[in-house]
Formats: sequence, structure tokens, C-alpha cells
Amino acid sequence: MHRSPIRAVLIALILAVGSFVLAACGSSDNSSTSTSAGAGSTSSTAAAAPAGKKIKVGLVTDIGGLNDRSFNALANQGLETAEKTLGVDGRVLISKSNADYTPNLTTLAQQKYDLVIAVGFLMADATEKVAGKFPNVKFAIIDSSAAGMKSKPKNVEGLLFKEQEAGYLVGYLSGLYAKDNNITTVGSVGGQKIPPVDHYIAGFQAGAKKADPSIKTLNGYSQDFVDQAKCKEIALNQIAQGSKVEFQVAGQCGLGVLDAAKEKNIQGIGVDADQSYLGPQVFTSALKKVDVAVVNAIKGAQEDKYQGGTDIINSVQSGGIGYGKLNSAAQKYADQVKKVQDQISSGEISDIPDTVGGKG
Repeated sequence: MHRSPIRAVLIALILAVGSFVLAACGSSDNSSTSTSAGAGSTSSTAAAAPAGKKIKVGLVTDIGGLNDRSFNALANQGLETAEKTLGVDGRVLISKSNADYTPNLTTLAQQKYDLVIAVGFLMADATEKVAGKFPNVKFAIIDSSAAGMKSKPKNVEGLLFKEQEAGYLVGYLSGLYAKDNNITTVGSVGGQKIPPVDHYIAGFQAGAKKADPSIKTLNGYSQDFVDQAKCKEIALNQIAQGSKVEFQVAGQCGLGVLDAAKEKNIQGIGVDADQSYLGPQVFTSALKKVDVAVVNAIKGAQEDKYQGGTDIINSVQSGGIGYGKLNSAAQKYADQVKKVQDQISSGEISDIPDTVGGKG
């Protein structure tokens, strides 16, 4: 009488164990597949890992460092994004002076990094020099033309931006604001007088004058990308001359410009990154999507689409240039500045100047 139920229980147990074994085998296969890319597994399931080979990417900052909240910080953000989404191994070397550029680039090249990214125009000579010594290492440089280098290296890729387009957008916005509020003067503070800085400033002045032909533009250079006090002093001087909008184009030093704007209750414009989080005095920001350019360069190297010896141009049309969040004072002009952005993208507005003659 009791043997049949016992037999039924045994059969049920056997079936349950069999199902568990089958399920365990299935989960083991799935686990191998999902972790192979991250863990570097050499099992046969690695073939099912996401596309993209494992490469090492090194990044060398300029003297602004990672605390500039704009240029270098964006480049580092791009590297971190690539680590997360593309599975690359990244390393950052921080330059505290110009003398660090060559040793830092050389260190990464000697360690056989697959792609070495130099952050900034000031590193052009060092990049060309080191690239010549390590022809089998791929380099990329932000804000400097590879095609324009004297030695024409085939292992350097230039990552350039039409900063004048971003400058024009925030300048146009400033001109509209000035015209509405009987403001006669706007100003800009650059770090050093180098092409990417002047591109921004030339575009800013052109945009402001397009919106308000009578506007006066002031401009000065701190000769520094770090010391905030230097930039703040120049901005305060321009504000004393009547400027009610101040555009910073000086990296970490330029944070002093935005501080001056806050102190004097005027409008300040950020650069490279969206710096609206620094306070309500930030009218808007001239966006230069360095992070996106870095991710794209890394992806290109990973997919064997690296374009050594050439330059990749980032613009409004490509999505690499734009403007940031508008504060309450700028919101009034949102539709107008968006229209201008569309006109730049379509080519209706072109030939925006990219050189600064004097001080405005």
C-alpha cells in the first residue's frame, strides 16, 4: 500500500534533479558569454562577446588638469565613457607644466598603448616629436591639425572643432540681450592667444555684432589657463568699463570670470562644457563636445578606422558644437538662437570669422 507513493516521490525527485542539472548547465553557458568580454575569458564562448577588441588608451592632459571643469575634464569624461561602453583600458597622465608633455607622451608610447591622446593645441610640438620616435603607436591630438604638422606624421590624427560656431551662437544671444536691455558693451577673457581660443572669441564678437551692430566688444588674455584670480581681474576691469556679459575662454582660469559675473550680478558665459551648474549667473555655455570626439577617436582605433595624417572636423552640423542650458534671462531668446543654430548647420550662415585682430 505504501510502496507506490514512495516510488512516486523517488521519480519526482529524479525528475527534479534532472531539471536542475539542465538548468545549471544552461546558466553556466549564459554566464560565460556575458562575462567573457569583461573578464578576459579565453573560453570558446568569447566569440559571442560584444564586438570591439581590447585596446589600451592613454590620455595626457595639458596644464589645465582635470579640475578645469571644461576642456581636460571633458576629454577624461570621454575616456571614462569609452572604458564603460567600449571595454578599453584607459590611463590618464596629468601635465603640471609644459615640460611634462614630452615625457608623459613618451611614457605611454613606451608602454605600447594602442592610442595616445594629447589634450590641447599647446601639445602639438611634443606630439609631433614623440610620434616621430614611435611610428607604430597611434596618436590623436585635440585642437591641433595633424595635416598641418611639418613632418606630416601618418600616426597622428587631428581632432579639430569649429569653435567659432559656438562663439557665434553665444555672441548672438548676448547681442539680443544687450539690445533689449540698453547694454552697450560685452566682454571676453581668453587664456592664451592660440587658435582654438581666438576661434571662440572671433565668433562671439561676430555674433554679438550681428544681433546688435552698435555693441562694443572688449577682449583680454590672462596668458594662463589655471590661475582664476588673473581671469577674474580682467573680467572685473571689463565690467568696470560697462560690460554686462562676460565670456570665459580660459579653462580653469576662466572660472574666475564666472565668479566675477556672479559678484557683480551680470551674465557670464561658460566654455567647452555646460557650466550652468556653477550658478544662475551663467547665461549659457559655448559647447565643444570634446568627450564625444574622444569616444569617436577611440572607437575608430578599436575598429581599425583610425585616420592617421588627417583631421576630423567637429561642427554644429556634425553635432560636435552647440550651446548649453539657457538661464532665466536667456530663455526669452531660445527660439531665435535655435534658428541661428539651424542656419549654421544648413550652411545658410557661413564664413564666421575665426581670427581676432586686436582687443575687440
